[in-house]
Amino acid sequence: MNRLIAKIGALIVTVTVFLFALFLMIDFTYGSYTVCLILPIGYIMLTVGFHHERKGENSSASLLGVLFACVYAVLIMLVYYAQLTAVSFGGLTEQAADIIDFRRGGLIFSYDLLGYGIMALSTFFVGLTVRAKTKTDKVLKAMLIIHGFFFFPCLIMPMTGMFAAGLGGGETSGGGVMALICWCVYFMPIGILSFLHFNKNNE
Repeated sequence: MNRLIAKIGALIVTVTVFLFALFLMIDFTYGSYTVCLILPIGYIMLTVGFHHERKGENSSASLLGVLFACVYAVLIMLVYYAQLTAVSFGGLTEQAADIIDFRRGGLIFSYDLLGYGIMALSTFFVGLTVRAKTKTDKVLKAMLIIHGFFFFPCLIMPMTGMFAAGLGGGETSGGGVMALICWCVYFMPIGILSFLHFNKNNE
C-alpha cells in the first residue's frame, strides 16, 4: 500500500505538470489553475512515500521534506482556489484585484512563488534521502537536490519589486509563461523517475 500511494502520487505529479504546461501553451487559464490545485496532493503522497522508505535512517531529512511539502500545499491551494473563486467570479474592486488577481503580479503571485520556493526546499531534503542504487535513481536524486536551489530566487525575486502589480510581471507575461514551461520540462521527469523508483519489486 505504501508504494502504491507513492506511485499514484508520482502519476498525479507527472500528469498535472504535463497538463499545466499544455494549458499554458494553449492559454487555458482555468485549466492551468485547476491542475495546480491537484498537484500538491500528488506531491504530498510522493514525499510521504520517500519518507516511509527511510524507516529510521535519515528520517529527519525525509520528514522535513514532508513538512515543507505540506506548507507548499497550503500556500498553493489557497492561491489557486482564490483564482478559481473570488477572481473568476469577478466583482472585485480595482485595489482588491491588484492584490488577489494572480495575473497582475501582486501579493498572491508572491505567495505562489513562496509556495514553490518551499516546494524546492522539500525536494532538496527528499533528494538527500533517496537511495540511489540505479542510474535512474541517481538522476532522480540529483534532479531533486538541484531543484532545491530554486528556493533562493523564489524567495528573493518578489522582494525586489519586479513582480509588483501593474508592472506586467505576472504569470501571463511572455517571459513568465516561458519560465513556467521550462520548470515543467524540468519537473515532469521527477514524477516519471519517482514512479519508476517506487515501481520496483524489491523493498
